[in-house]
Amino acid sequence: MQMPRDPGSLAEDGALMRRFGWEVVAISLHLDRLHSFQAHALGISVPQFKIVATLAHAGARMPVTAVSKVLHVAPSFVTTQSKALEKRGLICREPSADDARIVNMSLTAKAHALLNALASQQRIVDDFISVEFGSGELEALTGKLAVLKRKLEKACLKVAADLDIGAVPSQT
Repeated sequence: MQMPRDPGSLAEDGALMRRFGWEVVAISLHLDRLHSFQAHALGISVPQFKIVATLAHAGARMPVTAVSKVLHVAPSFVTTQSKALEKRGLICREPSADDARIVNMSLTAKAHALLNALASQQRIVDDFISVEFGSGELEALTGKLAVLKRKLEKACLKVAADLDIGAVPSQT
């Protein structure tokens, strides 16, 4: 049986949750700034860099729709940006062999070479950031953040349903 919570602790928890939320926002802003530096080094925009990084992280071809879901943007946005990346020789776009309506994207050798050139700088940043954590601690934190992400996704759906506003489009 769960013990009832002290009403005072709920207010404290709410303040703690808001503080936590602001810390996450600040982390996100710093990550975006790091992405901005990397995008600049590659001569592309930050949204284009995020498409390239998503494909690099996947390590395989991905459909436009899958990339759009990962980045929380419209498929048409990914299509437009991926065409620009294709013109720059950074990604390859191919219709699916199973369904010509599906466009699969993958990184080119040029993109891999450019990302490899950034890899040493990325390792320095990773080492600098992770010095506070052992690998087990970082794994545990990452797991907890994944749980929090899923809970926040569900909370968004619940609030949208409660307010009868439907799905609110994410910002690009």
